[in-house]
Amino acid sequence: NFVNNFSEMSVELAQELKEEAEKPEIDKELIIDLATDLAQNQQKINHHGKRASSIVSNMLEHSRTSTGERAMTDINKLADEYLRLSFHGMRAKNKNFNSDYELIADETLPLINVVPQEIGRVLLNLMNNAFWAVGQRAKGLEHGGHYVPKVMVSTKMVNNQIIIKVSDNGAGIPADILPKIFQPFFTTKPTGEGTGLGLSLSYDIVTKGHGGTIEVESVEGEKTTFVVKLPFETHG
Repeated sequence: NFVNNFSEMSVELAQELKEEAEKPEIDKELIIDLATDLAQNQQKINHHGKRASSIVSNMLEHSRTSTGERAMTDINKLADEYLRLSFHGMRAKNKNFNSDYELIADETLPLINVVPQEIGRVLLNLMNNAFWAVGQRAKGLEHGGHYVPKVMVSTKMVNNQIIIKVSDNGAGIPADILPKIFQPFFTTKPTGEGTGLGLSLSYDIVTKGHGGTIEVESVEGEKTTFVVKLPFETHG
């Protein structure tokens, strides 16, 4: 719709520009205004075209069948790698970004038979969201407000399940939005910043791909925790 609307408006602007240019006495200011509007429309078409392209590639990823091989995986090592990757990724995008982060690993965790790339993708998505949330809360603070952004990841073995928690002390998720959080295309991020497919993709990987569960707990204005539970088969 965005692309169609802006391109239709551009056709009209180009027509006005042509009509004005054909007049014996042209209004230079009007021509500059029309050309400026036309350029802005093209930028918007380009932006939304790229966004559509990103959504399509995410959809294709969403629907593809997993070709990843299962392997005995050290979840602590995976969580540690992706936590650093996520933090440094955020820093690369925004030099002013900063946050504490910590991994509280259960050292007695056994290896688990999963597709490491896919569980890694889930962890990275949850961690990126957590760092984004603390970044947004830090941005929204009044000058002089005291706030220490922090993302915490923990692992634990409970009743033949490996439990991974990704917590942040960001602004939280409003209660009316919580039930929709895993729906495809639903995003709380501003237009252009999220496709709304990350969490639904993560949900599918954990539930359909690995027979686990993924849940969210949040206190608006204070914190959010995502809880991933992966079944551990003792026979490996």
